[in-house]
Amino acid sequence: MASKVSCLYILTVVCWASALWYLSITRPTSSYTGHRQLSSISIARKNVSFGNIRTRPINPHSFDFLINEPNKCEKSIPFLVILISTTHKEFDARQAIRETWGDENNFKGIKIATLFLLGKNTDPVLNQMVEQESQIFHDIIVEDFIDSYHNLTLKTLMGMRWVATFCSKAKYVMKTDSDIFVNMDNLIYKLLKPNTKPRRRYFTGYVINGGPIRDVRSKWYMPRDLYPDSNYPPFCSGTGYIFSADVAELIYKTSLHTRLLHLEDVYVGLCLRKLGIHPFQNSGFNHWKMAYSLCRYRRVITVHQITPEEMHRIWNDMSSKKHLRC
Repeated sequence: MASKVSCLYILTVVCWASALWYLSITRPTSSYTGHRQLSSISIARKNVSFGNIRTRPINPHSFDFLINEPNKCEKSIPFLVILISTTHKEFDARQAIRETWGDENNFKGIKIATLFLLGKNTDPVLNQMVEQESQIFHDIIVEDFIDSYHNLTLKTLMGMRWVATFCSKAKYVMKTDSDIFVNMDNLIYKLLKPNTKPRRRYFTGYVINGGPIRDVRSKWYMPRDLYPDSNYPPFCSGTGYIFSADVAELIYKTSLHTRLLHLEDVYVGLCLRKLGIHPFQNSGFNHWKMAYSLCRYRRVITVHQITPEEMHRIWNDMSSKKHLRC
């Protein structure tokens, strides 16, 4: 009897060890990798959603939504979807945007959908706080990759995937950051013009023509083995750019077959080059800090490095119509 018990014990241990070993080699990690493998079931699921992908992805975006707003566009089709890259600790910035230029109810008759993009934090308390925030405002989407600077590309691709999956009939999409002030009047009425026919394969912002920085001390360092060419394709600064909603699915599909780069705006530029889409220069998009002047701010579309306090001040000044006297 004792020998039978011992055998059963050993057999149980072996089974658990085998199961754990199997899980360890098949379970996908949640951090950035350039060549992660995907199970045949997951690939089949992706091909159902994006049916014209026929070759095996070299860069499968196999992350699950931890927080999602799949019904955001069900009641009415947005004219503009705003995707804002943010981090867990930037609650004040998100709230300032909700109360100023990102308010979905600013323009009567023009549907706007505002969403904040996040990955998963390594601190479970911060994840829980974002979940509670989501339950109140219903404007946050999260996938299960680690939220970090080097995963900003994954964050933008998550936004592209979301638009393509849940809001493909929107007219335009804006991708921006949480420290950006957006002059919505200029964006809506001067650039996008709701009463005109929506554009297709359209992409605009502050276009940069440059090359990789090889200095390892730089924030924008690009190693040669990751990108050997001496020039980047034209790309729009990630601080703010606009594109027609059809481009979201095109970029997402293209990304599945394009080696990932950690510089988000450069990577989007690479996808655009593959698609044959040329970004248009628009001087209204500023990717730097501008000294505050109401008369100057009234002429731009975006301004960078704006604190939540400054956002309220600028918004209040513009709402008072003082800038119309400039």
